[in-house]
Amino acid sequence: MHHPDADTSLIRRAHHEAAIWHAGQTRRSGDPFLTHCIAVAVIVADIGMPPPVICAALLHDIDDSPCPPGRVTERFGKEIAELISAVRTARLSAIPLSALHFHTARPPTLQPTREEAVLAIRLADRLHNMRTIAFVTPTRRYRVARETLEVIAPLARAAGLTDVSRELHDLSCSVIQPPSTAAVATRALTVLTLLLPPPTRARWREEWHAELGALPTCRTRARFTLRVLLSTPKLAWTLRRTALRERRW
Repeated sequence: MHHPDADTSLIRRAHHEAAIWHAGQTRRSGDPFLTHCIAVAVIVADIGMPPPVICAALLHDIDDSPCPPGRVTERFGKEIAELISAVRTARLSAIPLSALHFHTARPPTLQPTREEAVLAIRLADRLHNMRTIAFVTPTRRYRVARETLEVIAPLARAAGLTDVSRELHDLSCSVIQPPSTAAVATRALTVLTLLLPPPTRARWREEWHAELGALPTCRTRARFTLRVLLSTPKLAWTLRRTALRERRW
């Protein structure tokens, strides 16, 4: 906990407010929309932001709900309402790095700058969206991943949030350059050799990989891998029984 003495009542009230106005809304995955708000708030808390920023993270999509204008200001104050507005309108490329000090140690009583609070929420929002990007259409998935890889991840790294930057980078690469079917099949065959007696694993691994490499299409490789998968338990039993018989002799 970065702020052990903080008053968490504000966060509880923000969670309750988000639950009210996002009720009935769902994400593309089918999950309640509130799960996204909570995930973003958790990431913001892990970054080290204080309760007011976590509160804004919980409410960062409140404008996309039936929440009446002005209600957030009335219940949570002008500062949090303006932070939520800034999160929605800020251009990340316009945030000066000189205003960001995530990489330096500072006491919990020192409040983040407006730029740090905005960036923390925007990065958390993008990170959770990248974690659940499988439910987005392929075209949008590629566009978001490309922007994340080229703009968002480098900004996080420059700001000193290396863990966030690394995960954004890895998630983006997995979308832009997914593992080839051949690589997946090769790994699967390697894992299957673990079912065989140790002395025989290298031989069968080499044989299976060689056969796989000679196949010309994704479909034939998939069929071969499935055939090996179905036959390996019987092969393992036969090899172990043969080895046991030879030891008895």
